[in-house]
Amino acid sequence: MDILAKLFGGTARVKIMRLFLLNPGGTFENKDIATKSKVHIAMVRKELALLGSIGFVKKRSFFKEVPVDGGKNKGVHKKRVMGWQLRDDFPLLVSVRNLMVNTEPLRRQEIANRIKRGGNIKLVIVSGFFVHNSDSSLDILIVGDNLKKSAIENAVAVIESEVGKELNYAFLNTSDFKYRLSVYDKFIRDILDYPHEKIVDKLGI
Repeated sequence: MDILAKLFGGTARVKIMRLFLLNPGGTFENKDIATKSKVHIAMVRKELALLGSIGFVKKRSFFKEVPVDGGKNKGVHKKRVMGWQLRDDFPLLVSVRNLMVNTEPLRRQEIANRIKRGGNIKLVIVSGFFVHNSDSSLDILIVGDNLKKSAIENAVAVIESEVGKELNYAFLNTSDFKYRLSVYDKFIRDILDYPHEKIVDKLGI
């Protein structure tokens, strides 16, 4: 991320650009961009104004489901809002996408360090997005003891903001993982039998 940040004018811009590049059909409100990229809303507005001025993104209205709290009649209704979308006619789109998508936004150790806050971590495997395998249904598997659900969710949210994409992840306690491994559980085999990387391995897998 450091090289891209220097090349493209800052970490905030890189995060926002990656969000659009990895979600080319998506339309996002300013506040959604701020949440997903972990960038302050004022900075989001500034960067979108610049990216819009060079033709990287465009404004587009879309319908968004909004929760309605009507006492017993709770539900959702669709509301037209204004958002931003990647322009597929941006002249340098292919070049910028190749550069940003093929450059690792996070080193493996950085991913491990963030996840370690989620408990006594024994094993972390990355697959799917991180090894460029679109057929995988999982991007991160976390195994350990005394796992803290909220801490893991927060760690993954930060990682998502760095890579620009929602990630599929799962976490298991060590005994559950070892049992699943011993009975050749399909979920575990689908991870271990296909491209993956172990970035933390205290179990000798």
